[in-house]
Amino acid sequence: MTRHLPVILFLLPLGLAICLPLIGVRRREWCRPLAIGVLAAMVVVSFANLVGVLQHGTIHYDFGGWADPVGIEWVADGLASVMTVALSLVGLVCITFLSSVLFPYLGSRIVPFYTLVLLLIASLTGMVFAGDLFNLFVFLEVSALCAYALVGLAGGKALVAGFRYLILGTFGASLYLLGVGYLYAETGTLNMADLAQRVPPLVGSKAIAVGVLFMFIGLGIKMALVPLHGWLPDAYTYAPDRVSPMLASLVTKVALYGWIRIMFWVLGAHAVIYQIRLLMLVGILGAIAALVGAFLALSQTEIKRMFAYGGLSHIGLVLVGISLGNQTGFVGGVFYLLNDAVMQAGLFFWAGAIIHLYGVRTIEDLVRLQGGAGWMSVALVVIALSMIGIPPTGGFFGKWYIILGAVEAQNYLAIAAVLIATLLTLAYFLKLFERVFRDRSAQQPPLMREIPLAVRISLGAMSVAVIVLGVMSDHIVSFLLKNAVPPGL
Repeated sequence: MTRHLPVILFLLPLGLAICLPLIGVRRREWCRPLAIGVLAAMVVVSFANLVGVLQHGTIHYDFGGWADPVGIEWVADGLASVMTVALSLVGLVCITFLSSVLFPYLGSRIVPFYTLVLLLIASLTGMVFAGDLFNLFVFLEVSALCAYALVGLAGGKALVAGFRYLILGTFGASLYLLGVGYLYAETGTLNMADLAQRVPPLVGSKAIAVGVLFMFIGLGIKMALVPLHGWLPDAYTYAPDRVSPMLASLVTKVALYGWIRIMFWVLGAHAVIYQIRLLMLVGILGAIAALVGAFLALSQTEIKRMFAYGGLSHIGLVLVGISLGNQTGFVGGVFYLLNDAVMQAGLFFWAGAIIHLYGVRTIEDLVRLQGGAGWMSVALVVIALSMIGIPPTGGFFGKWYIILGAVEAQNYLAIAAVLIATLLTLAYFLKLFERVFRDRSAQQPPLMREIPLAVRISLGAMSVAVIVLGVMSDHIVSFLLKNAVPPGL
């Protein structure tokens, strides 16, 4: 039974997505509870899968009885299992948030909306488990198509943002597929484990070099790596407020996970560190992204756009960690990736809630809160402390392990990038705090709004999660060191 758990994880959201159009014909009101129920079941199965991997080792699932490298293989190892736990947990909280009465009723669009959300989660799950490069591409594009549609759901400027996302995303997917073609032409296989055996002797090949470059640019667009991030600020800003948290916390993070897989489990740690020096390039681009993203966030006045640029900075920090070429930095980067998924979800929950409760979209508008949103203010402070990197939150320990990895690698530029990005992050959150907590004694009474239960649950869950990740950081990092470090690192 254990070996079937990865497939069950995938089939839960996919099966409901297929059935929802039929269910919605007669029982449209069932969409929300069914979606929440399926995501809750995914959480249980993801933990069961993680326990199974710990007890029995990596799970290899061959579809149709065709063994790899001929058949389609899914691989559930320690890293993939941790990612699916994070994916299902954050997905459950996100779908709880978007089911809140806070937002306008979707009417006849409720069925396609939840169908797209479930397809998005199913395809992201497929990306995590995919054991060959082509299936990674298939799930990458299914998730992208769902994201394009969800961004454009709000109409108006969101349609333009969604169309730009579609154009750039399609270009990135085309480059990735072209890169896969180069690797296939040179090696004759698409299976990642098989490629890991055939690619190292061929790293000097121009076909391999060009293929890897195309794949990196393609996935760089998908993960919104600076300077390939042009689609992201508008997409996150103008996307429906119920959709932005899911896009910010999951879509770019899983694309980044895909690149980590290719670098370390296909090309190999020795090749990317010593032969083609890919990690050096990734580290430089990561440091630039960390600084540019944080600086651009500081210069914003619109809250959702500020958080979007902050997410770009944190993508860079993750890349800095995994580029250090040692286990400490790699685990720090992965741990920070998990934290960032939680932090981004929490920030966009907060932004969506204040937009609909108080009409606040810009930093100047924050004066409308006027102390009347204690729950919202506490949630902002907790998540901001993790974004900045203040103990005992998970964000602090993620940065701490990245810095330890940089010290071990004697990479002082990486340390400087992390510290400067942290100071810039502190600066743009101080802008928010100054407006939220300034003295209002001479101003009008605060606007009081009842915060819906689903919003309280979502914000509370993310606030607690960043603290739990910090308190449990030693255990999580130890687990990652034992079960998620790539071979040869």
